[in-house]
Amino acid sequence: MSTYYPQAAWPAPVRYRRRSGGPGAFLLGFLIGFVPGGLFLLVVLASALLFFPPGRTNILLLGLDRRPQEKTFVVRTDTMILMTINPAGRYVGMLSIPRDLYVTLPDGSVDRINTAHVYAELDTPGSGPAAAMQTVRSNFGVDVHHYVRLDLAGFVRILDAMGGIDLDVPDPLVDYEYPTYDYGVETVAFEAGLQHLDGERALAYARIRHGSSDFQRAERQQRVIQAIFARLLNPAAWPRLPLLAAAVSQSVDSDLTAVELARLAPTLLLVGPRKIDSRVIEGRLVDPYTTGGGASVLLPVWANINPVLLEMFGQ
Repeated sequence: MSTYYPQAAWPAPVRYRRRSGGPGAFLLGFLIGFVPGGLFLLVVLASALLFFPPGRTNILLLGLDRRPQEKTFVVRTDTMILMTINPAGRYVGMLSIPRDLYVTLPDGSVDRINTAHVYAELDTPGSGPAAAMQTVRSNFGVDVHHYVRLDLAGFVRILDAMGGIDLDVPDPLVDYEYPTYDYGVETVAFEAGLQHLDGERALAYARIRHGSSDFQRAERQQRVIQAIFARLLNPAAWPRLPLLAAAVSQSVDSDLTAVELARLAPTLLLVGPRKIDSRVIEGRLVDPYTTGGGASVLLPVWANINPVLLEMFGQ
C-alpha cells in the first residue's frame, strides 16, 4: 500500500481534447434508428458517415441507487461508465469507473467519485449530472459531452419493455445478502450458461456485490449493456419498440436529443455489441488506501490510467 498524497501531488492526468460531436441523443435516437422506416435512414446516414464522419462523442452513463419509493435525485451514482463513440474510427468503448475512486470534486474537496452527484443534488436539485460530468472531466482530462441517468426501477422497466435479454453467464454466482427495495436482503443466485433474464433478474445480475468484487460487478454491467444492444438488433424485438420507447421516455433522464443519436446510431450498428471495447479501472490502475476516517477507497494510479485513456479516447 502506497502513501497517500493530495491530488495536487499525484502525476497529473493527460488531457485529450477532442472535437465535440455536437448536441445529441442517445437512447431516444437509438430507438428511432430501429423502426422500419428508420432503417432506411440509417443506411443513408451510414453511407454519409463514410465520407463525412462526425466527431467523437463521450457519454457518461449514471446508474442511480434510487429505490422506487424515493422521489428525489439525492442519491449516489452506483454505476459510472464513460462511453465513447468515434464514427471516424468506427470505435465504441466503455470504461467503468469504480464508485470508490478517490478524486477531487468540483468544490475542491477529495472524496469518492460517486458522491459528486449526491452532494450537488443536495446543494442544487438537478445539478447532479453536471457535477458528475465535471468530476470525470477534470480528473481524467477527457471531454464528457453528454450524460444518461437511470435508476433501478427505470432499468427494470426498460428491460421488461424490450422483452428481457439473453445472457451467457460464465460462472455460477450467488449473493446471500442481495439488497431489496425496502432495504432488506434476500438470496439471489445464477447458474452458469445461456439464460433469458427479465428486468429484475438482469438488475440483480448487474448489481450483486457480495460473492464478487466491485470490479467483477463492473464487468457484469458491461456484459448486460452489450446484451441490451444485441437485443435491440434482433428483429424479434422490434414489435416491442413502441413499449420500449414509452419506457425510455418515462425512465431516462438525459441531455441527448434524437438528432445526436441519429448521427451515432450507424457507428453503433457497424461496430455491434461484440466489438465494443469494454474496460474497467482496476488492478494496477488503482491503489487501495484507508483514509484518516477509516474509509476504504481507491487512489487512481495516473501513470497506469493515462495509457488506457490514450488508447480509448485519444484515437
